[in-house]
Amino acid sequence: MVHEYAEGPEGGRRRLGAELRRLRDLAGLSGRDLAQRIETSQSKVSRIESGAVVPSLPEVRKWAEAVNATPEARDLLLALTENAHTDVRSWKTELRDRPHMQDEVQAIETGARRSFTFQPSVVPGLLQTAEYARRVFSMFQVPYTQEKAAAALAVRLERQLLLYDENRSFHFLITEGALRWRPGAPAMLAAQLDRVCTLSTLSNVTIGVLPLGVEARVPNSHAFTIYEPTDDEAGEQVKVETVHAEITARHPADIELYRNRWTMYGESALFGDDARRFLNELMAEFRGTGR
Repeated sequence: MVHEYAEGPEGGRRRLGAELRRLRDLAGLSGRDLAQRIETSQSKVSRIESGAVVPSLPEVRKWAEAVNATPEARDLLLALTENAHTDVRSWKTELRDRPHMQDEVQAIETGARRSFTFQPSVVPGLLQTAEYARRVFSMFQVPYTQEKAAAALAVRLERQLLLYDENRSFHFLITEGALRWRPGAPAMLAAQLDRVCTLSTLSNVTIGVLPLGVEARVPNSHAFTIYEPTDDEAGEQVKVETVHAEITARHPADIELYRNRWTMYGESALFGDDARRFLNELMAEFRGTGR
């Protein structure tokens, strides 16, 4: 039932915002009046109506009450809200009319004060060397032209400048399998591991390693990143990468599931000097295997 309202990656949010604005207008309320009634800011009301922010279910219920929405209108609002809290975007569709999605990722990272990335398959993009990233882009299922790959690589490397902003913090959990995955020569991977080790010394960057030899609490699933925005009104979100699409989850219950999973992964991870010793052992292994 909920999915019948989906209209593309941002269509659900826009339709919800438009419906909320329509009901506010019908009730003869200004944005300021509505904000006072539901105990939020006028700017957040504006951002909800534009589709920039997805309201929570309690906020939508307050909105419906404030505008005296009919039972039918309330049901529609709740369905639209549930739908808007999860976006599923096909890589093929998203990359059809643009060279890459690195600009969008960069915008999300720029708007976040903290991020938590779990990666079981590859070294996370923010930690990749240029050569490692180049090889990753060459393996995408949606083929990049040489020009598009170069543009994507340039923005990925530009994104990494945020790591040096001490007003932000970055937290990574990376499996041993991801660290051993080798898209090129052993020397290339050794250089990549050296970069991960170096970045782990930054005061605002935490890197945890999940060794294969440590007893696991839960299965290693797919990659995901939790983003905590600098603007509290924007709301947290989780980005999940699958083979065919990117999923964005905004529902508080869904975000809590990912936070719990993050905590359980962390209980099996090595951090600080222990993680760096592990990385140095891997580097020595790959440097000793030749070209």
